[in-house]
Amino acid sequence: MSALFDELHRLHRAGHEVDIHDLLDDGGLGPDGTSRDAAVLIAITDRPRPGVLLTQRPDTMADHPGQVAFPGGKIEHGETAIEAALREAEEELGVAPDAVRVIGPTDLFNTGSGFAVTPVLAVVPHDISITPDPGEVADWFEPPLDFVFDPANRSAHEAFWKGQNRQYYQINWEGYRIWGITAAIIANLSRRMDWRGLING
Repeated sequence: MSALFDELHRLHRAGHEVDIHDLLDDGGLGPDGTSRDAAVLIAITDRPRPGVLLTQRPDTMADHPGQVAFPGGKIEHGETAIEAALREAEEELGVAPDAVRVIGPTDLFNTGSGFAVTPVLAVVPHDISITPDPGEVADWFEPPLDFVFDPANRSAHEAFWKGQNRQYYQINWEGYRIWGITAAIIANLSRRMDWRGLING
């Protein structure tokens, strides 16, 4: 058994027993007044200083070109959020589903573009084999979990989008700009879990 998996599982369970009423959420709906279900995989690497796997989308993509994201996408008919997150991680990064130890879903995030995103927390081996799909992933990287979770490394910004000013968070790590939905999901999870005890324990 992985000590990291056991501790993350404990922190995840304890964190979701507490009510947090002001988590980040864009609360958006699509043009038809509905939302589409999606899922992302928050894959934590099992190493002394755990990291989290993130991707950078190609600049040629029609939607969100160049943005940093968790592996993930739309939930297909008949899929659970966990199944969709694992499928997308395999399609985007070549991560074998049987190498992923799923802890469970965390807080739903509604995007301004009409998606209801379920983040799925999991642990992967430190030496997991990764083969990115160049059509979906321009690059991938692994910032330390304690770095992205630390509020001191998060800055607030504002942008005019869809007729109004919207606030968003941004995390900069070694030339990568982690912002928007991805940064918001990280911020929410960092409030759910007593991560300082995890990193220092």
